[in-house]
Amino acid sequence: MHIYNAAMKEVNTKLEALDEELKLSRIYNPIHHLECRLKKLASIVKKVKKDGGHFSFESVRESVLDIAGIRVICNFVDDIYTVERLLLKQPDITLLNRKDYIAAPKESGYRSLHIIIKIPVYLSNRIEYVPVEIQLRTIAMDYWASLEHMLRYKNSGETQSYSAMLLDCANTLAETEKNMQSIREGIERD
Repeated sequence: MHIYNAAMKEVNTKLEALDEELKLSRIYNPIHHLECRLKKLASIVKKVKKDGGHFSFESVRESVLDIAGIRVICNFVDDIYTVERLLLKQPDITLLNRKDYIAAPKESGYRSLHIIIKIPVYLSNRIEYVPVEIQLRTIAMDYWASLEHMLRYKNSGETQSYSAMLLDCANTLAETEKNMQSIREGIERD
């Protein structure tokens, strides 16, 4: 867990540095806030068993790529892609996987950009390349996902009868975000 924690801290520092730089060169900073988390051991074991594997350090390293996770909450949708582009330009970051649930939302209405990167962690006697999952969302996407998650788990997954309402809420928030983006672009042009 030490290695994953170090990788998470390294990526978090990179994101904070990007945010500070962009804050100095723009009217605003694109990152509203960052959240970091390490997956708990019980969740790691559950995930490996769910995927049909046996639990070992090797199986975990090969199959569980989201032990270290960072959620980047941005103000606008275009900020998400700006942060992603600038982060992936860094020479010590390798993109392993990318899922764009903004361009193609999940059936539930969930929207977010998920990338898994690999970053070197320098230890006393070796370099370890460690995956870190990064979820990039807007404030509205995070609001929807947080409430949907709370409702689903608070009610033991019994949100099926409300799925159409949840989807409608997700679509309404997405439309509002488009309007806010247009307003921002108009203000920046004027």
